[in-house]
Amino acid sequence: MSVMTRVGESRRRHLLAAAGAVLLLAGPVLAGCSGGSSAPSSDQIVLGEGQDLGDFNPMLGYGQLGVSPIYEGLLIPAADGDDRVPDLVPSLAESIPEQVAPRTWRVVLRSGVTFSDGTAFDAEDVVATYRAVVDPRVAADISTDFAPIVAVEPDGPQAVTVRMDTDADPSPYLLLGIVPSERVETTPAAEWAINTAPVGTGAYALESLEPDQAVLAVRENYWGDTPSVRRLVYSHVPDDNTRAQRIGTGEIDGANLPPRLADGLTDRDGIEVVAVKSADWRGVSLPNDNAFTADPAARLAMNVGVDRTAIVDEVLIGKGEAASTPIASVYGDAFDEGAQFGFDADRAGSILDAAGWRKGADGIRGRGGARASFPLLYNASDTLRRDLAVAFAASMKKIGVEVLTRGTSWDEIETKMTSAGVLLGGGATPYSIDSQVYDTLHTRVPDSSPYSNPGDFTAPGLDETLDAARESAPGPENDERYRRIQQIYVKQPSYVFLAFLRHTYASRGAGWKHDAPILEPHSHGVTWGPWWNLPSWTPSA
Repeated sequence: MSVMTRVGESRRRHLLAAAGAVLLLAGPVLAGCSGGSSAPSSDQIVLGEGQDLGDFNPMLGYGQLGVSPIYEGLLIPAADGDDRVPDLVPSLAESIPEQVAPRTWRVVLRSGVTFSDGTAFDAEDVVATYRAVVDPRVAADISTDFAPIVAVEPDGPQAVTVRMDTDADPSPYLLLGIVPSERVETTPAAEWAINTAPVGTGAYALESLEPDQAVLAVRENYWGDTPSVRRLVYSHVPDDNTRAQRIGTGEIDGANLPPRLADGLTDRDGIEVVAVKSADWRGVSLPNDNAFTADPAARLAMNVGVDRTAIVDEVLIGKGEAASTPIASVYGDAFDEGAQFGFDADRAGSILDAAGWRKGADGIRGRGGARASFPLLYNASDTLRRDLAVAFAASMKKIGVEVLTRGTSWDEIETKMTSAGVLLGGGATPYSIDSQVYDTLHTRVPDSSPYSNPGDFTAPGLDETLDAARESAPGPENDERYRRIQQIYVKQPSYVFLAFLRHTYASRGAGWKHDAPILEPHSHGVTWGPWWNLPSWTPSA
């Protein structure tokens, strides 16, 4: 899905959609389910996905982080667990990027690789893909994610040169799924042929695509090891409860589920429930066209007056961590443990009193004829966002702030970002800390997503520090800049961040062994979780 850190929530309809397919399958498809047996009953896996079948196109965010059955990037994330930011290791690259000049890197490409249409992979494909993602004619949803890249140019047929406008490591930008140059179009990405007929270098190719199902099959001419999972079937089950029922009865092998529904399957025979750490945050954006939320004192009071620990415990049933900023503890030395909001309802009330926001007869505060009240919108189809919005509103009522929650569509939400709060999510590209925070906290620029800092609030010195951190190479000095960013932010916040989610999955994986899940981005679904690296799945016997 998209973020608020560079990728707008409008992208969610593409990013998560492409992870899954459509309606429930029956008959022969169900033979892929492994149930509770000690060995796989077949070499097929059936996964249930809550999102619609979408566009299999990297320009729309599918495979942006190198995780996709169909596409591969120059690099791929790799880790032995989800408690740290993954290493970024070669995939279509032969080796890691080599710095050859200031802000210039050379990447040698793997030889002997072909796309699923049989054409050879070379430098022209890499160049064409990276040029397309920033081409205004293509209007890629993720174009701003690649702003630090000045150019990607061929250096012979089997190497490319990457030029950056910062001293940062280019690796986080080299995960994008590569498209054959012949399939690149100069029309809007939403109209490309590969949306429904994808062509990549990955281990799987689309075998069939119907309105009610998508089936991927192993490529016989894949350059790497042949996966043991030969067929992957995506089944669209939009209702959370129905997905939980389908995996409970063995009709599907796996699904992503809200925490409470996943927990309800914990003791079911043959089902493993997994909660995976992520840099995926949920929080409340605050409108600038509202007298209360435009007051820095009000924004500080709301941050102090919300009990994040209670929200994690009660709404997420412990499947998450409290969030005061978009920077999670997994960022190590760049994380400032002291730059966090402690819950103190009395202090929140004192801040509001001092700012002139006094309680009226109905318990809601006011000042100069303005009421401490604002609408809070959330995507009506997202039950977790609904529950978080309601919990936040309950916390605010206790300090005299009226939050009017309402579920609606993203189309309506996009028209009301400056007049209403929104229950947002972010962290689409978390393997770069710059991508995790820059667009979320920086004041808006002309090409900002509507979901990037919708209120356009900032604190003195914050923009300058964000810019300096983006320009700088990784290391202790930049870690200090990111700690400083957090320290500046908590003095004058622009959002109310609530929690980092743990993405919850239920899987019938008996008889298989596979790589552990890794730290996940905002976009997840069944492209991630236990299935993020399907070629690693092998029979355990």
